[in-house]
Amino acid sequence: MRKRKSPAKNPPARAALLERYAHIADSITRLFFPYAEVVIHDLTDQTVAYLSNNLSKREVGDESALEDVEETTRDKLLGPYEKVNWDGRRMRCVSTALFDDAGQAAGVMCINFNIAAFEEIRSTLDLFLRGSGVVAQPVELFKDDWQERINTFLHGWLRERQIALNSLTREHRRELVEALHAEGAFKGKSSANYVAKVLGMGRATVYKHLREMKQGM
Repeated sequence: MRKRKSPAKNPPARAALLERYAHIADSITRLFFPYAEVVIHDLTDQTVAYLSNNLSKREVGDESALEDVEETTRDKLLGPYEKVNWDGRRMRCVSTALFDDAGQAAGVMCINFNIAAFEEIRSTLDLFLRGSGVVAQPVELFKDDWQERINTFLHGWLRERQIALNSLTREHRRELVEALHAEGAFKGKSSANYVAKVLGMGRATVYKHLREMKQGM
């Protein structure tokens, strides 16, 4: 998962850099495994000092080839930005400056996240959700589908009021029963039972609200 020079071969500055930040790199890649790579660059010689979950096929000691180092050390954070990995996959990256005890920039930690894997998942989901040869509902077959009409009205009512179905109050449920009644939703057979189940209320309560509305007419 990681490549690290032995402490004996590391200059003191690099050894301090790794001792302070290598475990942070490992914690990030462990949490987001296998999608994240973390690279620690040593600014004293502009080389790769540490690799955790190597996705870029670099090696410790390779030239860092860092860009915008001054901007990163000044702002302490650069990104997120995107780059292309060796295999053509897109990576979303953040670079953050690492400082020594004197407050001087000693290194840069680059977190590289493989977003291509999620793009592939999104493409698969888009293809599935788009469907193949999906046509409109046959009018004759569904002209009496009162359940769908109730569902459509119900969720339109909820969207207008920005209310979630699972957070309806007793008053909301009463208002919905009245609104559904005004829309003619209770003309369907067993529609009152269906509304009671969808709204999470007792069937007797639905009938009670309906009786009260009829009595008030």
